[in-house]
Amino acid sequence: MTSARFTASYLIETPLDPAKVAEVMAGEQSCGTFKRVAGETDALRERARADVIGIEDLGQSDIPGLPNAWLARSGITGPYRRARVTISFPIDNVGANLATLASIVAGNLFDLGEVTGLRLDTISLPAEYRRRFPMPSQGVAGTRRLAGVPNGPLIGSIIKPNVGLTVADTASLVDTLCAAGLDFIKDDEISADPVHAPLAERIPAVMAVVRRHADRTGRKVMVAFNITDETDAMRRHADLVEREGGTCVMVSLNWCGFSGVETLRRSTGLALHGHRNGYGGFSRHPLLGISFQAYQVLWRLAGVDHMHVHGMQGKFAQEDGEVVASARDCLSPLADGVDDAVMPAFSSGQWAGTAPVTYAATGTTDLLFMAGGGIMAHPAGPAAGVASIRQAWDAVAAGEDLATAAIRHSELRAALDFFGDKG
Repeated sequence: MTSARFTASYLIETPLDPAKVAEVMAGEQSCGTFKRVAGETDALRERARADVIGIEDLGQSDIPGLPNAWLARSGITGPYRRARVTISFPIDNVGANLATLASIVAGNLFDLGEVTGLRLDTISLPAEYRRRFPMPSQGVAGTRRLAGVPNGPLIGSIIKPNVGLTVADTASLVDTLCAAGLDFIKDDEISADPVHAPLAERIPAVMAVVRRHADRTGRKVMVAFNITDETDAMRRHADLVEREGGTCVMVSLNWCGFSGVETLRRSTGLALHGHRNGYGGFSRHPLLGISFQAYQVLWRLAGVDHMHVHGMQGKFAQEDGEVVASARDCLSPLADGVDDAVMPAFSSGQWAGTAPVTYAATGTTDLLFMAGGGIMAHPAGPAAGVASIRQAWDAVAAGEDLATAAIRHSELRAALDFFGDKG
């Protein structure tokens, strides 16, 4: 038994007293229910109950963020008060059990009758508890070592078209991308084990190409094969990647689930590329779901090595500030004194012109910088697309603006002219 605790913070909206609602939250997610029961003794509550340790007033609204039948039946209306609530939970209520941890910090809280909005915002762990869960198998340093990129961003791309290429088509495209000088190539999230390009055939065909280029260059391109599937199939596919000399696999985190990813992590030392597709369903409403800080804590406890954060000035809905904060979360330790950073993966609408704003905002090159159209749609071809991105990052490192660098580099000039000068 231990007295150690972890904390979670929430954004809530309620027409009731936020302090009373916070106590309901703490009770529901530890030893209580809507009425105290006989077994809920004072001694048990002292040992197992969650504690409210902070309430911060965030103003109010005349309009509820979400509908609520319980409040409507009770005849309770606004104004609707908003607050940040911080709750401390006993570690002994959970143990090293990720699925249960997620159930405790989230679970039924989203359905509470007392709230018209609730969002899990942050999770904070003591070092002793964090160490009970897997560390990244590769993380930032291991990814750099496997990809042969000791400094600077890893430049990557995505197999496009997203789905539909045959095994031979895919191998041919990987051949082109390897020759173009990429560090990293990944499958699209919607292409895992399709009939027209099954992994059992695609992995050996692609890795034969990768090995051939490695023999020529001395550096093996990292390929993230999308092995999203049920657990036994993912383990089987990961084994094949290892046998073929591969270094990375990709999974769609939200649809494989914590237990599937944990099992995969225990069974392979490959770099585990975590794709967050579907995360918008958990995050886009400001008063519902899970903020990225809490989200990435949970998935890092499952053992991922890379986490998608979207991209600066990209094609998705997230503001640049959210993208930057997400990248910083990935590179921050989950607990003091723990070396467990994971590589943030930037993608969605990225090209040479987004390199300066990415570095200016993040201040780091410990990242995957992936471009699909920004490489393959370059008017001079994929090799020129890769060159334009490397030229942009070299300019960033030298403190030079892209327009000046483009005077010397035709590939960068063409990218600025074709995609639109955002440098």
